Amino acid sequence: MKKRGIEIVVGLFVLAGVGCLIYISLVLGQVGWFGSKEYDLHAKFDNIEGLLFGATVEIAGVQVGRVRGIELVEDQAEVTLAIKAGVELDNEVICSIRTKGVIGEKFLRLEPGGGEKVLKDGDSITETVSGVDIMDLVSQFVHGDV
Repeated sequence: MKKRGIEIVVGLFVLAGVGCLIYISLVLGQVGWFGSKEYDLHAKFDNIEGLLFGATVEIAGVQVGRVRGIELVEDQAEVTLAIKAGVELDNEVICSIRTKGVIGEKFLRLEPGGGEKVLKDGDSITETVSGVDIMDLVSQFVHGDV
């Protein structure tokens, strides 16, 4: 009978460990099932080269969201941004694609405007600035088109 009790305790310990691993995986993977409230905004760009799913969205260097989805809509890239609840953005916010460092990863930078209307879930950001392609700049410099 004593052996059976030890087996039950070990089994419960293993189940608790697996549960903790699943929880940590979901939190680090930013799945958003555990109390993270977000709302979606949409932004259209002519070119999002290098921007990936899950990229950060920042205001003044502080992460306020992430890229939730990227689709092609009418020859433009439509990016869905998941913004943390409590972050209010006005209708004149500017969304631009930036690069961390010289060859770093791409992220979205939001610059608040002075609009009166606050964007709600499902609204669109109308002012966008596409990313700069470094290879195009180098090509223009090499060929004297600068």
